[in-house]
Amino acid sequence: MNSDVVAGFKAAFRGYPTGVAIISVAGPDGPAGLTASSVASVSLAPPALSFSVMDSPSALTIVNAPSLVVNLLGAGHADLAHDFARSGGPRFTPGQGWMTLPTGEPALRDAQAVMRCVPLHRVAVGASTVVVAEVTSVLTGAEDARLIYHGRMFHVFRHSGGPQPQ
Repeated sequence: MNSDVVAGFKAAFRGYPTGVAIISVAGPDGPAGLTASSVASVSLAPPALSFSVMDSPSALTIVNAPSLVVNLLGAGHADLAHDFARSGGPRFTPGQGWMTLPTGEPALRDAQAVMRCVPLHRVAVGASTVVVAEVTSVLTGAEDARLIYHGRMFHVFRHSGGPQPQ
């Protein structure tokens, strides 16, 4: 692997702002989840999205789950995004605002949007897995400023005034 290409690749994506989500599932040992900045829409017919996860216990649980929830995060979720982005961070605590969908998956009560999905494809790429999933239901929350990831930091993007570091 060319180290110059890897360094350039990292630098390019550090400068590319993305939305932030928490992917959550009802795993065999309880709820599991992680922060993802790779969520993208794929198709309208059927409605589908994609995301990638790197090799970790939470990622393995998510990749093997029969259904999952993509929780799109807003301005007030920076601490939660940090908690789910690091190993050992507090997860699914009573104060974080989680609820259980009728289908059993954990969902963030005040997320910008909660999308329940069923995986269509799982593609291994190096130490990561790309998941393409069909969206089976959507709950939308109140309009809020958006949480984005840029330059290895979470920022709040307000429609007027631009991004603010968190």
